[in-house]
Amino acid sequence: MFGFEQFVALNRRLSGLWRLAWLNILWIAVTVAGLGLVGFGPASYALAKYLHHWLRDGTTPPVAPTFFRYARELRWHPVVMGAILLLAGAVILVNLLSLSDWYLRAANLAAAAVLWILGAYVFFVMAALDVTGIRAQLSSALLLGVGSLHWTIIATTTVLVGYGLMLRFAAPLLVMFGIALPALVFAAVCRRILRDLEISPEADPHPVLRVPAHPAERTDASPPRPTKAAQRSSSLPKGTPA
Repeated sequence: MFGFEQFVALNRRLSGLWRLAWLNILWIAVTVAGLGLVGFGPASYALAKYLHHWLRDGTTPPVAPTFFRYARELRWHPVVMGAILLLAGAVILVNLLSLSDWYLRAANLAAAAVLWILGAYVFFVMAALDVTGIRAQLSSALLLGVGSLHWTIIATTTVLVGYGLMLRFAAPLLVMFGIALPALVFAAVCRRILRDLEISPEADPHPVLRVPAHPAERTDASPPRPTKAAQRSSSLPKGTPA
């Protein structure tokens, strides 16, 4: 029977799908308005930050005003980060299309895998961690992706399977969820990774240092040992002069 609780759960899921599609449309609009090279970084940062707060805190502020505010939040920094990723991707693509030696193609494929990890994590690092500087943020993204390689592989497989299903059965969904799908998957992965890295609240913040036990020694409270003279005097029978 379809009750009130099931209706509320269905309404929450449908609202989440609508919000995800709206974020995808805003990402496309900001990227196109910035002619790709300028708009890609701010749009990706705004998408990552909105999803991070959505999944971590459950907060869902108005989509469009919040998205545009996040896109302008760091000014030029996301622009530079996005330009670096796009230019690196363009170089790798040209090399793969032009080079014929297998070892050079293998090296560029490895570089493409590293670039995929950087692009998947770096904007979440900017949104969730207090890491400043482009080099430090790229290093942190690479450490998160490689350090949790199993989650990176699972997330990448999920994205590829999702794209395959949409291409096979519902190609128009790519327009609605094209960039939102990998963003949502890696937002969930980053939430899991960062939660695992946090200190458990049950842990004792003031651990007690245990000193190794030593053999018991005489203290001032213990009775003194009798001297040799006292022992000799106590051993003499009564009435015998000392």
